[in-house]
Amino acid sequence: MARRPVAWVAAIVLFAEAFGIVLLNWFLGLVVDRQDMSLAGLDPRAMSAGAWIAGGLFGLYLLVCGIVLVRAAVTDRAPGGFGRILLISAAVVHGLLGAFAIGLVGWLAFVFMMVVLALIVLTLVAYDRHENTEGGGQKNGPATPPAPPASSPEPTTP
Repeated sequence: MARRPVAWVAAIVLFAEAFGIVLLNWFLGLVVDRQDMSLAGLDPRAMSAGAWIAGGLFGLYLLVCGIVLVRAAVTDRAPGGFGRILLISAAVVHGLLGAFAIGLVGWLAFVFMMVVLALIVLTLVAYDRHENTEGGGQKNGPATPPAPPASSPEPTTP
C-alpha cells in the first residue's frame, strides 16, 4: 500500500510550506517596517514584529505536523492521539486557507492548499484503515457473536 510514500510526500510538502510561510512573513515584516506603514494607528515596529512572530509560530506548527508525518512514515504506524489531533487541525486549517485563497490569492493557491489537505487526509485515512484491519478481525469487539439471551421457562398450564 502507498501509506509510507504519501506520508513522506506530505511531510516534505509541509516542511516546504513552513519554510515558505516563514520567508513570506519575514518579507512582509520588512516591507511594513521599511515603509513605515501603520494600520489604525499601530506602531509599524509592532506590526512588523507581529508578522515575524506569527510567521515563526505558524512555521513551527507546520514543522511539527511534518515531524508527526515523518514519524508515521518511518514507523509505519498511525500517529498517536496528539499527533492525530494535530494533523486533523492542520487539515482544517488548510481547508479554511484554501477557501480564503480563492478570493485573495487565486486558484493556484487554492489548488495547492487542497493538495496539501488531500495528502494529510489520505495519510490519516490510510493509517487508520491499516490499523483497524491489521488484527484480522474486529479489534475492540467480541471474537464471536453474542449468544441470544436465555429465556425463562414458560409456565405450563394444566
